Amino acid sequence: MSAVKAARYGKDNVRVYKVHKDEKTGIQTVYEMTVCVLLGGEIETSYVTSGLNRSLESLANNRGLQLHQGRQQRHCRNRLHYQNTIYITAKQNPVTPPELFGSILGTHFIEKYNHIHAAHVNIICHRWTRMDIDGKPHPHSFIRDSEEKRNVQVDVVEGKGIDIKSSLSGLTVLKSTNSQFWGFLRDEYTTLKETWDRILSTDVDATWQWKNFSGLQEVRSHVPKFDATWATAREVTLKTFAEDNSASVQATMYKMAEQILARQQLVETVEYSLPNKHYFEIGRFSAFPGIPCLKLSLMR
Repeated sequence: MSAVKAARYGKDNVRVYKVHKDEKTGIQTVYEMTVCVLLGGEIETSYVTSGLNRSLESLANNRGLQLHQGRQQRHCRNRLHYQNTIYITAKQNPVTPPELFGSILGTHFIEKYNHIHAAHVNIICHRWTRMDIDGKPHPHSFIRDSEEKRNVQVDVVEGKGIDIKSSLSGLTVLKSTNSQFWGFLRDEYTTLKETWDRILSTDVDATWQWKNFSGLQEVRSHVPKFDATWATAREVTLKTFAEDNSASVQATMYKMAEQILARQQLVETVEYSLPNKHYFEIGRFSAFPGIPCLKLSLMR
């Protein structure tokens, strides 16, 4: 006989945009994010018993679709529209740092519904940078100057506290020198040549896992550290990338990770993904004898 081993359900791609207005200065700050919420708990019957949806909150889409009809209609008044819950939570609470907002949102589901024992919240923060106009920061205009994103994964589990992973992704970097790769293992299939000077480019994906928090109150007590650590991780990444005379991408990412661990004691692990974006040098052109070595770079 078949059985449900594990199950989650929820709502993805919920777009949230919030404006903070400083009444004294007239300066506005904008926040845009994409939110995904998945819940787990005593929901197995909704999978194995046709029409028995008592354990499911309604998953409203943009048209306000109700998933509860017929004989289950009497339960609709207690059902939760995920989008509305996310919007109202964002309206009533700070959305920054995202680690706090995700913890508030996840804790809400755990505390409100007895049959829900885990809430998994993923938040993608989209980048908006304030414009400089005539050398001055503009009070309410912004530019999307890159596809870099700040992300968090918050897992709130009943009786087990809150686990948070923070990350930055889509940070594209390049340096035109001070990168090497030589002395590596070679065999009959190796075609890559050793180099003592090359172009190095990558899309940075860095993730740091925080220690387990006992609950929302403890998360609130460490709020200043979330923004500060994100800024530190970004600064360390850029500075190390630029200044390290890299013997390999592996050696450089290790230096980045150990600095983040040293500067924030609440972080337990750091992960980096730095895929190499290859630029190949084109050497001599025999058709142009007057140009002994014409150098071009092609990106794959």
